[in-house]
Amino acid sequence: MAKIVAGVFTSHVPAIGAALDNGKTAEPYWQRVFGGYEKSKEWIAKVKPDVCIVVFNDHATAFSVDIVPTFALGCAEEFIPADEGWGPRPVPVVKGHPELAAHIAQSVILDEFDLTIVNKMEVDHGLTVPLSLMFGQPDEWPCKIIPLAVNVVLFPPPTGNRCYNLGKAIRKAVESYPEDLRVAIFGTGGMSHQISGQRAGLINSEFDKAFLDALATDPGKAVGIKHVEYMREAGAEGIEMVMWLVARGALDEEVNEVYRFYTVPASNTAVGHLILENKVA
Repeated sequence: MAKIVAGVFTSHVPAIGAALDNGKTAEPYWQRVFGGYEKSKEWIAKVKPDVCIVVFNDHATAFSVDIVPTFALGCAEEFIPADEGWGPRPVPVVKGHPELAAHIAQSVILDEFDLTIVNKMEVDHGLTVPLSLMFGQPDEWPCKIIPLAVNVVLFPPPTGNRCYNLGKAIRKAVESYPEDLRVAIFGTGGMSHQISGQRAGLINSEFDKAFLDALATDPGKAVGIKHVEYMREAGAEGIEMVMWLVARGALDEEVNEVYRFYTVPASNTAVGHLILENKVA
């Protein structure tokens, strides 16, 4: 059967993609960011997942304010990198796994999570930046990708508890899939940041690091964080961290922490990164 072996948690800062695409990774400002992912690239090359489920949020490219699904699962054969205003990122087309995605959709919907099934979707930096950080700049991505878009743009976003339980339902779905697949699940977005208003530029390293600690050793503590607390402590865009709870819910309650990295700032944003493995992979 298929099995989720690990969770990858990372920020998806758009400027990281721009730095990669424009050859700025060796500059002192960016070198410290990209240097923090070298061990991660080595780790994932050894793990060799067959499929990565990437939980991210769309930034008004695939979905406009006309239609805003709370959870949208990409079930297509492929997903084209989106033009976010300065042309698509020069990265490979994302190849999906429609059979596993359809299986997840059926299982999760019958478990009473109302997923939106998406058969055509462009994917923006929320998905492609994490792939670049973990896999570098290959001619094609080394595994199949299933995108799961979560609304954290318009109120109300889902609660951390809802996201965590969705992760559990996804794990159940994956483990009932008959093909022998190694699956990694990515939780992306955040960490603390605010891009507009009087608190623009806010970074709260204490809150971020406590959140990383909770993910690793006490996920129930992270699950209990309310929307208003994310807003107060982590800024308006800090709510993106609920997406990390989807990935955390798909793992064992007790996990092995493989690697952790945190740095500030990166384009006025905190960059957080965590790799957790199930104890029996």
